[in-house]
Amino acid sequence: MIETLLLLLCLSPFLIACFVFFSSFTTVKSTTAAATILPPTPPSLPFIGHLHLLSTSLHKSFQSLSSNHGPLLHLRLGPSRRLLLVSSAATAAEVFKTHDLAFSSRPAFAFAERLPYGNSGFITAPYGPYWRFMKKLCVTELLSVRQLDRSMRIRKEEIERSLKRVLQNVHGNVAIDLGAELMKLTNNVTCRMAMSTRCSEKCEEAEKIRKLVKESFELAAKLCFGDVLGCLKELSFWVYGKKAMDVSRRYDELLEKVLKEHEEKRLSGGDGNESERDLVDIMLDVHHDAQAEFKITRTHIKAFLMDLFIAGTDTSAEAMQWAMAELLNHPEAFQKVRNEIESVTQNVRLVEESDIPNLPYLQAVVKETLRLYPPGPVTTRECRQDCKINCFDVPAKTAVAVNLYAIMRDPDSWDDPNEFRPERFLVFLREQDDPIDDQSDAKRMSFNFVPFGGGRRGCPGTMLAFNLMNTAVAAMVECFDWKIGEDGKGEKVDMQSGSGMSLNMLHPLICIPVVHFNPFDG
Repeated sequence: MIETLLLLLCLSPFLIACFVFFSSFTTVKSTTAAATILPPTPPSLPFIGHLHLLSTSLHKSFQSLSSNHGPLLHLRLGPSRRLLLVSSAATAAEVFKTHDLAFSSRPAFAFAERLPYGNSGFITAPYGPYWRFMKKLCVTELLSVRQLDRSMRIRKEEIERSLKRVLQNVHGNVAIDLGAELMKLTNNVTCRMAMSTRCSEKCEEAEKIRKLVKESFELAAKLCFGDVLGCLKELSFWVYGKKAMDVSRRYDELLEKVLKEHEEKRLSGGDGNESERDLVDIMLDVHHDAQAEFKITRTHIKAFLMDLFIAGTDTSAEAMQWAMAELLNHPEAFQKVRNEIESVTQNVRLVEESDIPNLPYLQAVVKETLRLYPPGPVTTRECRQDCKINCFDVPAKTAVAVNLYAIMRDPDSWDDPNEFRPERFLVFLREQDDPIDDQSDAKRMSFNFVPFGGGRRGCPGTMLAFNLMNTAVAAMVECFDWKIGEDGKGEKVDMQSGSGMSLNMLHPLICIPVVHFNPFDG
């Protein structure tokens, strides 16, 4: 992004000339659309619109704009990109519920047509036959309760492996990067659920995927910024396009190898064990099914796997990292979680996924963490047809940004919204039959709590994320005390957030683990 801004400064005389030239077209358009009543808009600048009001912490910039100008705004990003900014639970309900179908598409990703998987991904796919088919496949097969039950063993084994890695540092009183360990845990879980044990056993492949995920996040942010440059958008692809193509190529090589291995197993009759079937096995079944509602290609399979890694690896690990950081900064909450776990496990076994329904305070901690630090602080939609929100017109093709971060820190919805108070969720948990059903929470709380978005484009992996987060955080609390900092003498964890598309911690979570309970003794 910095490189792009420097180029913009160098080209500023040319940009001004472009603005003068295109302003005539803008004027004509405004005249023809005079009857349209758009939402309020803050003061803007020529050509760049409201870009000067945005920072690398996009969710905080949007929050500041909504605090000053209202919960529904019309923004102009660059010379041609229009954006509807939604920042309250009431307006989010209009997008996620009242006009859910109208807002069921996503904005087209910048330069998607030039990237190998650009138009084949599930997350960014427009609303249509392919997206509906993949959503149904996620609900009934890929991320269904049945498949999550099958993969419970995988999550249990990877959590145990993670604990053993931490235990290796205990005797030397060695500090570890807890965030990096949680990243390795989520990456291995995702690899094994998607591709069986191959990726987990070949550590170099799992590490390759983790690095590719990180590069993809960074490149996506830079390419998306280029998408607002109007007539100069090619500048962004010129600077970052070659690297984006290289990342896609390396992904393709790795995923093609995985598909060939699975196909060889199919031909040899080695996929008969139902409990060993992973997500690639299921998708290959659909790929070869002549009667399937939609014929998915190998590219569709690869794109879905890329979506899975990008959406489920960094984000889940970062959320767990925030949860541990808040617990370390609130020792009384940490002790409450531990006491609750020990009342269930009797301190003779490791906490398990099946214990979660009996651990309401743990769930409250996880939900309070997600309220304060949603994995994707801003979720996007695109309006498919003209509609109205709060008496304002929203033209078709308008991009929409729903600021989940601002909604879940809104003082009109939450008491002391910036404070970590898990107890606020206990009252809601007591009223529910299923205490980890996020969708029930969203309905009860009128879209005040939407860490994974809402409506039909809400995250289909919500249940998986909750299960893994609750169990992993519980295991880290049950087994270890944690001293903050390299020397173990830190008093508080620095809770500053970094920049980027996800909500990551600015500084690594460095701690010294001290054994409290070793589940592997004896």
